[in-house]
Amino acid sequence: MNEFHANDISLGRGQPVILIHGMAASLYDWTEIAPSLAANGYSAYALDLLGHGDSAKPNDPQVYQVEALYDHFREWVNSHDIDSPPILVGHSLGGYLSLVHSLRHPEQVRGLVLINPYYKAQQLSLLLRLVRRRPALSEKAMRVTPHWMIRAVMGWNPETMTNFSAKARQQIVADYKRASPHFVYITHEMPDLSDQLAQVSLPVLVIWGERDQTLHPASFPQLVQALPNAFGYPIQSAGHQPHISSPELVTRVMLEFIHKLNSSSSTNQPSPHQWSEGHFAWS
Repeated sequence: MNEFHANDISLGRGQPVILIHGMAASLYDWTEIAPSLAANGYSAYALDLLGHGDSAKPNDPQVYQVEALYDHFREWVNSHDIDSPPILVGHSLGGYLSLVHSLRHPEQVRGLVLINPYYKAQQLSLLLRLVRRRPALSEKAMRVTPHWMIRAVMGWNPETMTNFSAKARQQIVADYKRASPHFVYITHEMPDLSDQLAQVSLPVLVIWGERDQTLHPASFPQLVQALPNAFGYPIQSAGHQPHISSPELVTRVMLEFIHKLNSSSSTNQPSPHQWSEGHFAWS
């Protein structure tokens, strides 16, 4: 199974792994990771969320709510012949959708890998809090912002200039511009998941960049502590998109987690809440 369609991909054969991108991104976020998963015996799936990439972009700001994105994701999952519970890998907004899916349908998920995941409004940077409060104004700004200005804004984050390839930077800019400008409405009404985290009993790996300037890095170890069966892996040199800036490291840690998850018995479960960069602690 090696297929690439306009708004989704499926590579490899084996245990299913679904990759879910973040806001104003696309399935191209997983260009490096999906082939590696397929090469290691997994079926890698990825999609463009509603309003992103090559998926539908309704011209109605009221559509851009998290429930609509989740329904679109669910319909996409149901349209594929996935015969066993997948591992969900979600970045930022994709991490939020992964948590929502595991809360509503835990029997349909094998485990979670969350990369710089969003789960509460307090994580947002000052700029994104302004976007959240004034989505109509932010939408107008998105419509007129030229490519060069997005590239300049990216330069404020040292990660994008030192760790990202020129091709990756170009793709990030392109994804911003081809996403519906209505995407700024998504965070306006995203329920806080903090009070529900204790219900997520699935094994969870949280990977994050400690130089994240989009979501506060301190929120990620808090998430690890709040989840009953979670493991954390910080990357000191990375920012909000470690799966793009450090794809080999993120893939290696993901594969180790998945391999351990598959080989662990019910009587020999790993101890949660252990992490250190360069060594994934599993005892």
